[in-house]
Formats: sequence, structure tokens, C-alpha cells
Amino acid sequence: MTTKKLFSDHILITPVELPDDEEFELWATIYLHNDAISSLEFEQGADRHLMRFKFKNTPFNLNFEHYSQSIWINCDSQQDLNLLPELYSSL
Repeated sequence: MTTKKLFSDHILITPVELPDDEEFELWATIYLHNDAISSLEFEQGADRHLMRFKFKNTPFNLNFEHYSQSIWINCDSQQDLNLLPELYSSL
């Protein structure tokens, strides 16, 4: 089971088991599977991965940092923070 916690500027996601680096894109695709969400692009770095997606025509980022073993969602601009609670509820 994956748990999530809403903060003022991000959503912290805590899966029971973290995905491996090579599996994060698949994990992110499954986690974000929702009619209200559309995937945009995936970026893979040495220690950080990013799945860009849209919710209500607003861009968000699903981030995974290998070294801190952290997964979180944030938005690109401060003005879009008001959609975080609605996104949180839809996940």
C-alpha cells in the first residue's frame, strides 16, 4: 500500500516498497493512472527521475530521488498550488 501526505507545496508519497531506478517509469505510470491525469514526459537522471504530467490542464511533476529515497509531487508554479488538495484527493 502506498500512503500520501499533503503539504502546502507538495504531496509526499511513501510506497511500502520503493521502486528500483529502472522500474520508476512503470511505477509512476501505474500510480498516476487516472482519467483526470495525462502523462507528458519522463526524464531519468543518475540519481533523480521525473515524470511530468497534467492534472486539470496544469503541469505537475512526480519526482523520485534515489539517494534520499523520496517520492513527491510538486507543481511548476506557485499559482498552481491551489490544485494540490484536489490532486491529492484524486490519487
